[in-house]
Amino acid sequence: MNIVLWGTCDTNKPRIRILRDGLRAHGAEIIEVHAPVWEGVEDKSSLGGMGEWASRVLRLIVVYPRLIWRYLRAPAHDLVLVSYPGQLDVLIIRLFAWVRRKPVAFDWFISIYDTVVNDRRILDRRNPLAWMLWVSEWLAVRAANFSFMDTATHARRMEDLFGMTPGSLGHVWVGAEARFFQSGYIQRLRQGNRLSVLFYGQFIPLHGIDTIIEAARLTRDEPIRWILVGRGQEAPRIRDTLERDPLPNLEWLDWVAYEQLPDKIARADICLGIFGTSGKASSVIPNKVFQIVAAGRPLITRDSAAIRELLDEARPCTTLVEAGNALALAEAVRRHLSEGTRAQRRLRCHAHIADQIDSTAIGRQFDALVKARLHLITG
Repeated sequence: MNIVLWGTCDTNKPRIRILRDGLRAHGAEIIEVHAPVWEGVEDKSSLGGMGEWASRVLRLIVVYPRLIWRYLRAPAHDLVLVSYPGQLDVLIIRLFAWVRRKPVAFDWFISIYDTVVNDRRILDRRNPLAWMLWVSEWLAVRAANFSFMDTATHARRMEDLFGMTPGSLGHVWVGAEARFFQSGYIQRLRQGNRLSVLFYGQFIPLHGIDTIIEAARLTRDEPIRWILVGRGQEAPRIRDTLERDPLPNLEWLDWVAYEQLPDKIARADICLGIFGTSGKASSVIPNKVFQIVAAGRPLITRDSAAIRELLDEARPCTTLVEAGNALALAEAVRRHLSEGTRAQRRLRCHAHIADQIDSTAIGRQFDALVKARLHLITG
């Protein structure tokens, strides 16, 4: 299958790289018709100031005619793939794909409306801008021949939020880049007698940083070292909280390079997922969870229908706790101090699903989705 990857998607994001590499591993030829617009922006929803937004909009105005021209001259292909953030891209390319009689697949991945309004509450849903975001996404997802999210749970939730036919959205997992996170490549490193607990990621409501900090407070007199790596929307508030009541058992690193994450994971006895209480938090399996699973490390994360698509708590090394419950998180960490669970740190955890989350497996998921959806389209 020949696939045109079209638009302004952020190719620095693991989601894009894993999907692209997985398709190639599965035998697809990827024709990239791409222009960098969003690269370098860790958190698209936190772009600050009219000047920064204006520069991005100006960039889009400049690149779209070039991208359209390049697409019209692109070799023969079977499908156009638009990936995140592609809400505007899919509206632009739909007409030209129709001219070439090619279907368009939209990797919706993250709803801007859901993120800004429901999850982070940056805009009130009655705000006219929030309404405009909802309408633009409503149009975008219907412009594509088919669209998909990252989990089945997320897909069902977006169908409900945007008034779509149940089952109309597909799903393809995020997965992990095995060359970075495969457990066989990560050396186990001791950190002394204290149990080390690692969280890394953006400081946004979805991750439930407050829950992690409160669990650290509950265990402040125990031999447990909590490590936070990240920054983002909630960082100033978290910093104020820790300055008012410091935690000697907690270390906060502003950020580490992506290539250094495997080392951080290897040094941790336990790795944390997410603990937010929003509808979005209950619907997604974030990058970090796939990376921790691929690295073969013990994981504690919030319970949800989404996480149970991937992990079964009955298996060793997986602990699911109630969302937003700091006491439950603290108790789960304490259990790892016991001799019975300490042995888990010497195991290669999650080995039973390692071959289900690498790029080849993600490419296989997408290929199955495309074949099923194109069959429905063509009859």
